[in-house]
Amino acid sequence: MRIEPQPAPYAPDPKIAMLAAWLADPVAPADFPLALIRFRNRRWDAAVGLDKLDDAAWRAHFARFAPMDGNLPQPLALRYHGHQFRVYNPQIGDGRGFLFAQLRDGAGRLLDLGTKGSGQTPYSRFGDGRLTLKGAVREILATEMLEALGVNTSKTFSVIETGEALERNDEPSPTRSAVMVRLSHGHIRIGSFQRLYALDEHDHLADLVDYCLATYPGTMPPDDAPGRTEPAVILLHQVVERLADLAAAYMVAGFVHGVLNTDNMNITGESFDYGPWRWLPEWDRFFTAAYFDHEGLYAFGRQPEAISWNCQQLAQALTPLAEPAKLVAALERFGELYRQALGRRFVWRLGLVPRGFAQDMALVEAGNTLMKETNLAPDAFYFNHFGGRGANGAFGDAIKGYETRQCEHPYWSSDGPETMLIQEVEDIWAAIDQHDDWSLLATKIAAVRGMGQALGKPPDLP
Repeated sequence: MRIEPQPAPYAPDPKIAMLAAWLADPVAPADFPLALIRFRNRRWDAAVGLDKLDDAAWRAHFARFAPMDGNLPQPLALRYHGHQFRVYNPQIGDGRGFLFAQLRDGAGRLLDLGTKGSGQTPYSRFGDGRLTLKGAVREILATEMLEALGVNTSKTFSVIETGEALERNDEPSPTRSAVMVRLSHGHIRIGSFQRLYALDEHDHLADLVDYCLATYPGTMPPDDAPGRTEPAVILLHQVVERLADLAAAYMVAGFVHGVLNTDNMNITGESFDYGPWRWLPEWDRFFTAAYFDHEGLYAFGRQPEAISWNCQQLAQALTPLAEPAKLVAALERFGELYRQALGRRFVWRLGLVPRGFAQDMALVEAGNTLMKETNLAPDAFYFNHFGGRGANGAFGDAIKGYETRQCEHPYWSSDGPETMLIQEVEDIWAAIDQHDDWSLLATKIAAVRGMGQALGKPPDLP
């Protein structure tokens, strides 16, 4: 969900240090030849008390990675395993990033500052540990659009151009380089638990469960859930709830992540790590984002099933701590929780007030049918029918009786919806790459944030 940032003083709280001996490796950042600030998230820097940093201090912390006061003395590359396109890989971990700092935001949440493109680590394998500037620009655009659409996502916090010429197989080379810092609500992945399970580190597995429950509080399982007071069972219920909501958020956003591996699944339910992402140009459940996803495993319409499968891998990793039947009971909630979240989010994006599960799901079905029949892109569908306007036929019948939310923002009087289609992204990058013109990016960010204001606060988990 989109949480509005609240100003706060700098409040370091490096809690992960207590787990670092068996969860991470201390590493050193790369020494970059250049440190040119290209993006600084003025929406979120005040929320973690870093808005007063001048450019020199910003470069020192987010390009040179000088330790922050009271925070981690050295960056930590986290250890994890993961299923990558459902093939188990024990040879992964933070290969071109690390956890740099932890701090509290204005809502009191513990947030992480993690990097991408900060240099080689013990898990880089054959990679150079770097990030292309184009990749960083794409991540800015993905996170800004998702945040505006109410998806629980990491925030792109800083992008600094680093002056190296990188060779890549999937874009013209040599290409410009960058180091990125993302702000997120956690750095613990399903793959973090899989690694401890695979290595039979059951005590550490229990410690990680306790850390997550203490650090990322959530709701208790239903009263009739077996084992509802056991820590591992509580955690799995919470992760299932969060990831079911994330799956619904992707579907309502018309977003295709592209690489939903278990090492890309955060136990906070927060989306992150944007590589080959796309937004749908039209409604197509078979649309894929990654050119290397030959079987369509992570196609748009398969994302809920993929995320549910990932929850199953977390359950497997937790079996040393809880009886399988108790974990299965948590997994069995995914489908219903997903449908409930889909209804809530669909109605919200249409600017309506929910009427109840049956009515909301009937509206979802009618809306999806309309998009399929007309080849209408989701962005256009929601914009055209916001507040119930322009609805007719079967969809018009389904929308009758819905109360409209406030929709007086000027965005709703514009010529069309804000979008993030691939050609727009390429045009923004071309202006930067060919002319060092960052104005298109700045204009797009402002427009996307305006759309977010028009949509308002998304629905919470129940």
